Amino acid sequence: MRCLYLLLFTFSVLAVAGVPSAEAQVEKPNVIFILTDDQRDDTLSCEGHPFLKTPHIDRLADEGVRFANAFITTSLCSPSRASYLSGVYANTHGVVDNFTDYPRDLDSFPKRLQQAGYKTGYIGKWHMGEDDDSKRPGFDYWVTHKGQGNYYDTEFNVDGDRKVVKGYYTNVVTDMAVDWLKKQKKNEPYLLILGHKAPHTPFTPEKKYEHIFDDIEVCYPRSAFNLEGKPKWIEQRLDTWHGIYGPLYGFRKDFPDRSAAAVVDFEKFVLNYLASIKSVDDSVGRIYELLKQRNELDNTVIVFAGDNGMFLGEHGMSDKRAMHEPSIRVPLIVRYPRFAKPGSVLTQQVLNIDLAPSIVELCSAEPMENIHGMSWVPLLEGKSKDWRDAWYYEYNYEKQFPYTPNVRGIRTDRWKYMRYPHGDGSEDRHMAELYDLKNDPGELNNLIEKPEHKELIAKLRTRLDELIEETGGKSWDTLPMDEGIKTELPDAKIR
Repeated sequence: MRCLYLLLFTFSVLAVAGVPSAEAQVEKPNVIFILTDDQRDDTLSCEGHPFLKTPHIDRLADEGVRFANAFITTSLCSPSRASYLSGVYANTHGVVDNFTDYPRDLDSFPKRLQQAGYKTGYIGKWHMGEDDDSKRPGFDYWVTHKGQGNYYDTEFNVDGDRKVVKGYYTNVVTDMAVDWLKKQKKNEPYLLILGHKAPHTPFTPEKKYEHIFDDIEVCYPRSAFNLEGKPKWIEQRLDTWHGIYGPLYGFRKDFPDRSAAAVVDFEKFVLNYLASIKSVDDSVGRIYELLKQRNELDNTVIVFAGDNGMFLGEHGMSDKRAMHEPSIRVPLIVRYPRFAKPGSVLTQQVLNIDLAPSIVELCSAEPMENIHGMSWVPLLEGKSKDWRDAWYYEYNYEKQFPYTPNVRGIRTDRWKYMRYPHGDGSEDRHMAELYDLKNDPGELNNLIEKPEHKELIAKLRTRLDELIEETGGKSWDTLPMDEGIKTELPDAKIR
């Protein structure tokens, strides 16, 4: 009896001293973060898509939480990915384009989890630091490639061994993820980030899905040709790589009625985009079944998200970068039964910068310092007090892709105000937009010149300036646009 008493006393002392017991270590959740490339929020059947069926991703939502208003703070792949990892804005982490690498000395949630005893792995598209596929800090296991990678037969750096891996990209990285997960010990927590290429351009469905939508007719969105009242740069963008009359759709400039041009190419563009998501859904199903077989499903935080949205003809655009809704909205689903009530739909505005502090909190790792994001764990617990009522969007002009100006904007639950500074801080009425998202969710009617909104605009502008100041973006307001918006740059590609 005395020995039992001493044993219990020892465990209690360890607990008081902050030394985790073996049982406590087992209770640390695993984390799997699945990140797609250029997937807009409405391309899931659980989000109401009319014909794209994504049963495996839907199951995550049915058994977890779907964030109905998830956004990114810069709609461009590399800056957004860096914000997911770091919890800070692009103006702070410095990854402001698709060529800049993630700073090796910058904190990240994988580093925090690694320090907390997690085995960490990254498999798939990294897409920060164009020509460097070497292992990055924070990861024990590393598989990626240079640049964009290919839908078929990509050359990967498999933890130091560079080789071409035959097969369709989505299936290849899923095979690698499954193999890595099978090697993880039952009582050691792990983090896996799985980065998909899909549905990035050139939209290439897996062969078995190439013709699944052949009987679907796609129409241009209502806003495609309704550009009245929009800033001039949007019209200038039409004939570029990022516009619906550009090379991506095969538009012929000699076509007599360009509003009807390249309809077939447009349909193919959209349907291939959607079909490529089918393989991602299959991948999610494979990961889910493996976790179930290993009896790890309910002790794993599964996060499914996109790095940014994608224009499919809205406002005459393809690509992303701009602050209109199709570009900034992304899917975000979290399955973790301990906190995420099955079938929940949360409507608060959450951002990519919120992922890092949320994962760190769920895993009881050391909190990250000086970040802009907020943990959404309280939202999972039903505590919405003190959540943000507005947030700031930033995008800086890229000389390689000069089809989008500098963007500074604010989004509240109802209003969106966007301005396009020329680089010297100046602005005229033709370089701003205001939308009432409650009554005009498609952003068809730019209200910037309506006199009845003058006071509202002033308030939004003031709040925007405050948010810019709070998030360290003030210095960006003086960055130039070089030569300004261009309509021709033949060697550029959509990225």
